[in-house]
Amino acid sequence: MITILALCSGLSAVKFALDGQLGLALAMVGAAAILDALDGRVARLLDATSKIGAELDSLSDAISFGVAPALVLYTTLLHGGSFGWIITLIYAVSIVLRLARFNTLLDDDNRPSFEREFFVGVPAPAGALVALLPVAMYEQWGDGWWDSTALVSAWMVFSALLIVSTVPTLALKSVSVPPQAAAGLLVLVALAAAALVTFPLLLLMVLVCLYLVHIPFAIRSQRWVAARPETWDRKPAERRAQRRAIRRSPNGRRRSSARLGLRRPSARP
Repeated sequence: MITILALCSGLSAVKFALDGQLGLALAMVGAAAILDALDGRVARLLDATSKIGAELDSLSDAISFGVAPALVLYTTLLHGGSFGWIITLIYAVSIVLRLARFNTLLDDDNRPSFEREFFVGVPAPAGALVALLPVAMYEQWGDGWWDSTALVSAWMVFSALLIVSTVPTLALKSVSVPPQAAAGLLVLVALAAAALVTFPLLLLMVLVCLYLVHIPFAIRSQRWVAARPETWDRKPAERRAQRRAIRRSPNGRRRSSARLGLRRPSARP
């Protein structure tokens, strides 16, 4: 039921875009992303997972985050035309390829356990919101450099490349918050809730930018864990403690200096 609601929400974004209600169109894609994050968790909590549910989830994602955002961009900022349609097809195909690869990796029992904590490429919901960033800017500020056909086309191709890439991105289930940072996190959640009510489009832009900024850190984290098989089954908090210990140790500082091309000054005789 949640998956069907996500499908209807994503596809309704096209209807609102055709009616000129771009804010509601973006809200529908955002709602589909939230529902997509909930359906699997709810199914596992209720012990109601099934093969048909998994297949339905992939089909829903292909429409909600592939077809719907592509049509929203095509009918609003790409202004129709053959070139715009080619860009639309590139983006939609990238989502389908990413979902096919995701389903294939789920059945691969030979993957290291640490790789299951990272997505391969940008997930479909996040990719859809990244691709729709020009629409949010156009709805917030009107005409500008951000709604030119060339720029929107380049941004859609960039989003498609992120989606089909093998760049690691963090899975939400692998993110943990230290106890001392819990209060700060709650304050940020409250601020985000207030921004959702008062400045929803600006909040979307900030979240998309933060997501793109996190990718280099995810790459670094994935490489660090891959180089240390003994940490694969440890909790994220334990890994952070080990990283801090390595950085504070003399050997860790020497390795960091070597990577930066620095040398320790030699002692005088």
